[in-house]
Amino acid sequence: MPFSHHSHSGEFCAHASNSLEEMVQAAIDRQMRVYALTEHMPRDERADLYPEENDIPGLDLSARFTAFVSEARRLQSKYSNQITLLVGMETEWIRDSTLPLIRTLQEQQQSEYGNPFDLVVGSVHHVHTIPIDFSRELWLEARDRSGGTDAALYAAYLDAQLEMLKAVQPAVVGHFDVVRLFGPDGGLRTGLEQPPAKPKDDDSQESTNREIRRVWDRVLRNLTFIKSYGGFLELNSSALRKGLREPYPAADVCAAWLDMGGRFVLSDDAHAVGQVATCYDALLGFIERVGITELHYLTRGLQDAHEDRDATRRDASTLREGIVVESVSVRDVRAMVELWASSLRN
Repeated sequence: MPFSHHSHSGEFCAHASNSLEEMVQAAIDRQMRVYALTEHMPRDERADLYPEENDIPGLDLSARFTAFVSEARRLQSKYSNQITLLVGMETEWIRDSTLPLIRTLQEQQQSEYGNPFDLVVGSVHHVHTIPIDFSRELWLEARDRSGGTDAALYAAYLDAQLEMLKAVQPAVVGHFDVVRLFGPDGGLRTGLEQPPAKPKDDDSQESTNREIRRVWDRVLRNLTFIKSYGGFLELNSSALRKGLREPYPAADVCAAWLDMGGRFVLSDDAHAVGQVATCYDALLGFIERVGITELHYLTRGLQDAHEDRDATRRDASTLREGIVVESVSVRDVRAMVELWASSLRN
């Protein structure tokens, strides 16, 4: 098994299962080369707690995140001979106070450990402060607040995402089109292009076309910005385990990103040991169908021994010193997955 740049554990995330060490052990059992531990950053408003978090007495998300970083660093050292663990965080983007909190967490990391996070996964889970990937009911509430149509919600989400991208410039952009989780099963463009239940008149069709252009222009705008600073899109298999036909991002976004020369990394976004490397075989089938031939992964570089080479490979401005980019062909990743699957059968 190859790599994942995005994961969670039940020890530090109320909607996940298993301890962080159990997640690491599962990644080792699945022969992962690189596994990123990227817990959600704390949310700073009581109103932002999820239902399962409201049931935890005395919950302190900031203290829990501090404990996560400490445990992740311990495991990074403990298992360094068996797997490369990257320690990072996944962002939120809820309101104006989110950015100062991100900066504070980064400064604390630098102060405590003498270096920044190994990576930041830049994600948006809220539109108008409403979660858009928790339930269909909340998704509909966010859609109503955005203007009452799928396209209006998608546009509002992409605008929030651009704000996050400009402020944070994350190395890895998390589940680029997660906003479609409870919408039509298709991409941000192809989902909106699905035929209606009854034919539309010319004016209605033109209105639909305008809405599609409104969304797609924002997709291209955001992708262009990510490309400008050297960010990576994650191919996130969690969409497949949640029942969608395509991963995040869907084929329409992947094709546009490929046309820009953009780079992809793999992520399972696991929230339990049973989800480590889940759906990777199906994900690889999708990757091959859309024409992706090369994947990338972040890893820890040998700064002293390979200083010149690592300087060349550390080609994304978002990567801290000591974190480098490697590439691998999809054909080689396919061979890894097949070898891993064979070892499980024997």
